[in-house]
Amino acid sequence: MKVITQSVNFTADKELLNFIQVKMDKLDRFFDKVINADVYLKVENRSEKENKIFEVRLNVPGDSFVVKKECKSFEEGVNLATHSLERLLKKRKEKLRTHV
Repeated sequence: MKVITQSVNFTADKELLNFIQVKMDKLDRFFDKVINADVYLKVENRSEKENKIFEVRLNVPGDSFVVKKECKSFEEGVNLATHSLERLLKKRKEKLRTHV
């Protein structure tokens, strides 16, 4: 799957980008028609520890899913977002099966 990553207010290192790519590639197991993913990594300038925002837009034929998570680390956000996307993709696949 093609993953386009943009980082706002910081520069993402290769280790984080590879981690995101691996996690996004695993979503192909749940729905094989995923076109691409647009990932936005943002760091908010706040005193709270949960200042990292992970947002992903997953494009599938005829629809797109957007998941936004705010966490202490980007890795935690990636894990939470991919878990949410797994559920959404499973629902989408079941919906397509029942209509065919």
